Amino acid sequence: MSPTRTRTREPDQACAEAVDLARDAVAAAVGAGDVGAHLGVQAEGERIVTHLFASGDPAYAGWRWAVTVTRAPRSKVVTVSETVLLPGPEALLAPDWVPWQDRLRPGDLGVGDLLP
Repeated sequence: MSPTRTRTREPDQACAEAVDLARDAVAAAVGAGDVGAHLGVQAEGERIVTHLFASGDPAYAGWRWAVTVTRAPRSKVVTVSETVLLPGPEALLAPDWVPWQDRLRPGDLGVGDLLP
């Protein structure tokens, strides 16, 4: 049996320093005005880092842009893997979906009421 290597979850230095690349990726998609402050960096794996930015859109208060960047082994060139808008801890979320059979109770509908 071969020994198992344990890797630290320290962010890759080149990827962690690519804040401007990550910000530019979001700005290209939604506009520079919708990208807020840089909130931090998370190590996702070996040479894979996610940068978090506050959303500047008032409709998405508490949400964060997450931009994952990576680089090939022995390369210094960092590239963008994906960009996504995610809810943060203070984000306003829609309530859980409830099926129609659980929403409607006897007496909720009367004569002449129509369902969509």
